[in-house]
Amino acid sequence: MSASLNARIAQVFDEPGCDLNQAKGEKARKKGCTKQLTPGAAAGGCAFDGAKIALQPIADVAHLVHGPIACEGNSWDNRHSASSGPHIYRTGFTTDIDEFDVVYGGEKRLFKAIREIAETVRPPAIFVYQTCVPAMIGDDIEAVCKRASERFGLPVVPVDVPGFAGPKNLGNKLGAEALLDHVIGTVEPELSTPYDINIIGEYNLSGELWQVKPLLDALGVRVLACITGDGRYREIASAHRARANMMVCSKSMINVATRMQQRWGIPYFEGSFYGIADMSRTLRDIARLLVQTGAPADIVERAEALIAAEEPRAYERLRAYRERLAGKRVLLITGGVKSWSVVSALQEAGLEIVGTSVKKSTKEDKQRIQEIMGDDTHMIEDLAPREMYRMLREARADIMLSGGRSQFVALKARMPWMDINQERHQAFAGYEGIVTMVAEIDKAIFNPVWQQVRAPAPWEAPAVALAA
Repeated sequence: MSASLNARIAQVFDEPGCDLNQAKGEKARKKGCTKQLTPGAAAGGCAFDGAKIALQPIADVAHLVHGPIACEGNSWDNRHSASSGPHIYRTGFTTDIDEFDVVYGGEKRLFKAIREIAETVRPPAIFVYQTCVPAMIGDDIEAVCKRASERFGLPVVPVDVPGFAGPKNLGNKLGAEALLDHVIGTVEPELSTPYDINIIGEYNLSGELWQVKPLLDALGVRVLACITGDGRYREIASAHRARANMMVCSKSMINVATRMQQRWGIPYFEGSFYGIADMSRTLRDIARLLVQTGAPADIVERAEALIAAEEPRAYERLRAYRERLAGKRVLLITGGVKSWSVVSALQEAGLEIVGTSVKKSTKEDKQRIQEIMGDDTHMIEDLAPREMYRMLREARADIMLSGGRSQFVALKARMPWMDINQERHQAFAGYEGIVTMVAEIDKAIFNPVWQQVRAPAPWEAPAVALAA
C-alpha cells in the first residue's frame, strides 16, 4: 500500500469516539478492531466495496471506478438508496482497465474517462475509486484527479480504497475520510439557521429518510446535509455550518462526527430512527443539542408536543398486531446499529428476541443491547449456518430477520424469513416505519404457504392414506 493510504488507515484507527480504541496501546490501536482480509477472502465485502456503498447514495455525483469492470459490476446498485432528484449515481462508470493498462499504466485511461464524464454528464463532482489492480501497478489517482479538476473546472475527488486494504467496515471509514479531506468545508451554504443539523450514516434505504424528514420539518429542524442518503454534493460540502450532528450508524461513519467536532466544534449524538421510543428519544436529543448551540429554548416544548401527538397514534395502530404476535419469537441476524435499534422496535410490538447477532457491532452497540434486554445471553457473536438451521428446525424461533445471504437457511428450514438489511423494499424508520415493519412480520409469519410446505408430500404419506 502507498504511504498516504497507510497514514490514512492509521488515522482511522485512532478513533477518539471509541472508548475501547482509546484504551488500547499505540501498537494495538494500529491493528484496528476488525480482522484483516487475506487474498481471495473478501466474503462480506472488501474496502472498496465498503467505500462505494457508503458514498454512492450521493445522488448528483458521478462515481467512477478505476479498475476492471467486474469491480463496478459487483457493487453497482446493490442497495435501495433512493433519490428524490438526480439519478446520476445509478449509472455505472468504470475505466475497465485491461492487460495493456497493467503493463503501461492506467492513468491516461483514467484521465480520458474523467474528461468524457465532465463533457457529457456534467455532474457537480466526480468521485474516483481506486481498486486493487491499479493500486498494485502504482497508478497515482490523487495526481490525476488534481490535474483533471484544474483542467475541467469541477471537483474530482480521489477515494483511495483498494480492496486489499481491509474489510468493508474499514472501507466505509476510508470513504468518509475522502469526504473530510476533499468535500466537507469547501462550500459555504446560501442560508444558515440555528436549526440546521446533519444526519450522518443514514443511507435513505427504500426512502427511510423521507419518513423522518416530515417530523423534523414539523419541529422546525432543517437537515442541512444527509451523509450520504439522498445527498447532494453542495449540501455535503457545506455541512460544516450545521449546529448539531446525529450519528445513525457509528460502525460506518463515526470518524465524520468526531472530526467535525474537532475541526468546527459541532456536537453529535448517536440515535436511532427505529421504534417509537427511540424515535422520540432522537427528537428530544436533537432539540437538546440545538438549544445548547444557540437555538431558542421553545424547540424543546415543540418536540414534546410533537411526540405527544405521534406516539399515541403509532401505539394505536400497533395494538391489533400486538394481539396476534404476542409470544412470537424472532431470531435477528444483522449487526451494527440494527443489532440494538431493531430489538427495541420489535419489543414494542410484543415480540420476543431469542438472539441478535453482534458480529459487526461495536462495544457501545453491545452495551445498548444489555440495557434493552437485561443481559448478554441473547447476543450471538458468530452463528454458523448449520446452527442457525438447527435453531429454526427446532422451532426456537418463529421467524428470522436477516440480510439476503441468510434467507436460504430459513427457507430450507421451512420457516418465515424477512429482509431487514439494505436490500429490502420497505422503509422501517420513524413512527410510520415501525407499523410497516410489524405489518410485514405479521404477513410473513401467518402466510399460509408455511403450512403447505411443512405438510408431508404425497409420496411421504402412509399407504393407507393413499388408498383412502
